[in-house]
Amino acid sequence: FPLLQEWHINVFGFVAQNVPNSDWEKKVTEYFKEKLKENNATNWVPSLNDVPVHYLKPNSLVKFRCMVQDMFDPEFYMAVYETVDPNTNARVLHFGKYRDVAECGPQEIDLNSSQTVTSERQTFYCVPVPGESAWVKEISFLTDQARVSPSTSYTPSRHKRSYEEDEDMDLHPSKQKEQHMGSGSDIHGCVEPKRLETEASAGHHVISPNCSPPLDLNFPLPGEKGPACLVKVYENWESFKVNDVLEVFGVLSVDPVLSIVNSEERDSSTLDPMECMDTAEEQRVHSPPASLVPRIHVILAQKLQHINPLLPACLNEEESKTFVSNFMSELSPVRAELLGFLTHALLGDSLAAEYLILHLISTVYARRDVLPLGKFTVNLSGCPRSSAFTEHLYRLIQHLVPASYHLRMSIESMNQSRFIPHKDYTANRLVSGLLQLASNTSLVIDETQLEQGQLDTAGVRNVTALGNLITWQKVDYDFNYHRMEFPCNINVLITSEGRSLLPSDCQVHLQPQIIPPNMEEYMSSLLTAVLPSVLNKFRIYLSLLRLLDYSISDEVTKAVEEDFVEMRKNNPESVTADDLHKMLLVARFLSLSVGQTTLSRERWLRAKQLEALRKARLQQQQSVNGNEL
Repeated sequence: FPLLQEWHINVFGFVAQNVPNSDWEKKVTEYFKEKLKENNATNWVPSLNDVPVHYLKPNSLVKFRCMVQDMFDPEFYMAVYETVDPNTNARVLHFGKYRDVAECGPQEIDLNSSQTVTSERQTFYCVPVPGESAWVKEISFLTDQARVSPSTSYTPSRHKRSYEEDEDMDLHPSKQKEQHMGSGSDIHGCVEPKRLETEASAGHHVISPNCSPPLDLNFPLPGEKGPACLVKVYENWESFKVNDVLEVFGVLSVDPVLSIVNSEERDSSTLDPMECMDTAEEQRVHSPPASLVPRIHVILAQKLQHINPLLPACLNEEESKTFVSNFMSELSPVRAELLGFLTHALLGDSLAAEYLILHLISTVYARRDVLPLGKFTVNLSGCPRSSAFTEHLYRLIQHLVPASYHLRMSIESMNQSRFIPHKDYTANRLVSGLLQLASNTSLVIDETQLEQGQLDTAGVRNVTALGNLITWQKVDYDFNYHRMEFPCNINVLITSEGRSLLPSDCQVHLQPQIIPPNMEEYMSSLLTAVLPSVLNKFRIYLSLLRLLDYSISDEVTKAVEEDFVEMRKNNPESVTADDLHKMLLVARFLSLSVGQTTLSRERWLRAKQLEALRKARLQQQQSVNGNEL
């Protein structure tokens, strides 16, 4: 792919060929759009998700898969500016777009020039997708063709390593990936605690040599790794909002000058007088060291429907339609194998496995007033407390879904954790919380370890936030003087011994058919028994089905209504409008789970049957325990 070397490494080489006029910006965007369509070119562009910043050449084209965590105020920049040679008085026009620092060399910028054009750009603070599964990172890394060597023009001397080590990484990409994903050692496999330019963990503050106090990268979940980036968008930024998942292609900017406001030895005369109006805390947050928080000047950006690298990014294109129809033709055996796999994971309970499949493919497909339609929170009660069952079940789910988080409920975690994002007006930023998650993230809440105790004010607020998330699929962010609703689409699974303290759409009481003597061994053996190709089919199945459209014909609607009237005749108390809604929801996901995008009579009857079995089991458990479940 020789052309790549020319167009993606030297972005400004192309820009420099154009003189400033009204068309040049359009030309740049169109040029790169076309280039990225050729020969899977997107796979050849280095990704900041995989490659450490110090390996990449400044001003080269990079991509980044991320979630918008915060949105800063728009900033003004010189789109066109004029420089003057002090010796010859020769004047030259320059572009300022896609740059943080003006390029003027020995010349001086004429700030009073009539040719100067001031424009506006929007800055988004973006982080890697919270809770993104290791398999997503691994497959994305292996799909990308860009194998980047350290940039000779940028790599600090302490990053040098032997040729043998580089060769070893080339021969064993998985080893390189393993180190990219962050073990205890750095990217080169050497323990070097002071080297902080690659990945930093959330929950741990990053101590920059020029920055005091330590810099918080503001990741929503603890233990996250990867770069945070300031993503600068030049057009249509109104279409992006907080919590959107994006893939951006743009110019990497890591100029050391960007770190000047963080330098303890900074000379105030070098700063823009306007910048001095900001508080020191705001300067620190909005202008972090570029080695820790690189800048990307966006040429192309797209919202992602999903982050599963096994699926085409956009399902509407012709090639994607072929992929979908081919996969749908072999859906039946995939569903059967997945049902078997989850039945084993749920200790032989096939009814619970059926409901878990429906839960994993559920999604909010519409909102009617404030009511989110399609949410399907399942409370799996009757879970064994002693064997860390939920922990192992979560690990299996993690291997199936693209993004997830395991929330262990305890009095301590409820009282001490920060669930709700809040606005810090001093630093002028949105401080993240555990519930700032991307759409379609699987949230597994473990109540099995919950013991008696007293919730404080923060704990009560956190439990209320979880209840609102489940019931209304929204999180009320705290802006001190008011609260702002942020709609979300999170799949919540609650595991508990008795009935959950939290609301749910559907309670399924687990009936284990087997009790393994060693739960860890049992669950691990389930994963090793599944072929990687089959596991990938499970992953495609669960991601694809939640993206399909679904409808009910007038004829079937009428039949369902008549059926409901009939059920009410026999026993008016036993079937309510809520029960009908639940049965229709089960029928919807049951139909989609077998690849049917409309409701048939057969699926409706099967949904009624599943619901009858689930309710009978709850009744049975209630009579055994003598209390409500």
